[in-house]
Amino acid sequence: MQLCNNVTEFIMLGLAQDPVRKKLVFVTFLLFYLGTLLGNFLIITTIKTSRALGTPMYFFLFHLSLSDTCYSTSVAPRMIVDALLKKTTISFSECIIQVFSFHFFGCLEIFILILMALDRYVAICKPLHYMTIMSRQVCGALVIVAWVGSCVHSLAQVFLALSLPFCGPNVIDHYFCDLQPLLRLACTDTYMVNLLLVSNSGAICTVSFVMLMFSYVIILHSLRNHSAEGRRKALSTCVSHIIVVILFFGPCIFIYTRPATTFSIDKMIAVFYTLGTPLLNPLIYTLRNTEVKNAMRMLWSKKLISDDKR
Repeated sequence: MQLCNNVTEFIMLGLAQDPVRKKLVFVTFLLFYLGTLLGNFLIITTIKTSRALGTPMYFFLFHLSLSDTCYSTSVAPRMIVDALLKKTTISFSECIIQVFSFHFFGCLEIFILILMALDRYVAICKPLHYMTIMSRQVCGALVIVAWVGSCVHSLAQVFLALSLPFCGPNVIDHYFCDLQPLLRLACTDTYMVNLLLVSNSGAICTVSFVMLMFSYVIILHSLRNHSAEGRRKALSTCVSHIIVVILFFGPCIFIYTRPATTFSIDKMIAVFYTLGTPLLNPLIYTLRNTEVKNAMRMLWSKKLISDDKR
């Protein structure tokens, strides 16, 4: 069947229409985005330059910070610029690219969180075999699988978006392109596409969340056999991971596991997982992780010493 695609661009309503509120959106989310870039850049630089952070846990944290940065960048810059414009439009092809990049890095973050939980499980439950199971080659292969899996998921989202006919209207009541807002504009019955969306994005979010929570229950249960110091250190790391998982997956499950209906709170919930979580992740991992904080202090001290020598 020939698709009717009369729409070449979409109008984005964004988070606000009032000029004063749009300026507030611009300032607030510019600060959010800059904070995200700074926090994740510090973690990436610290892990890359510190020998003390050469374990698999920090290898995965490096990739989490990288995916956080790209994930936020797929949405934030355009939203910030749009807040300064009277009329904001996005071409059909740019919209599809945003759908791909947003889902690619979002899915990559999910897979990296699963790998981090796997790493903690092996470290706590099988400490004697940790370095054998989580070798550098195994960790590298797992990350490659995560990138490939994310690409497959994103291509599925793009395929679903391209299968929709758009005859008008072309106004998206959102601040970025995603499949759910696009479903409401399609001039066809979208029941099957929405079902595929829920079985794809919704299933990935829900199943991953359940797997992660179950794994951390096992990990926390196994801590009873460790020393008080070992329990304290492992508990601190696991609690950080659990906070990140709940903050990221809670809003995602709400958005992607229901029919294509609109709630007034949807855009604010989307703000939380597109911009809030990437900003909070560096804070959670640095404030609760002594090794990262010490490595950052050493990096800063080296920088000050090198500056003084000049």
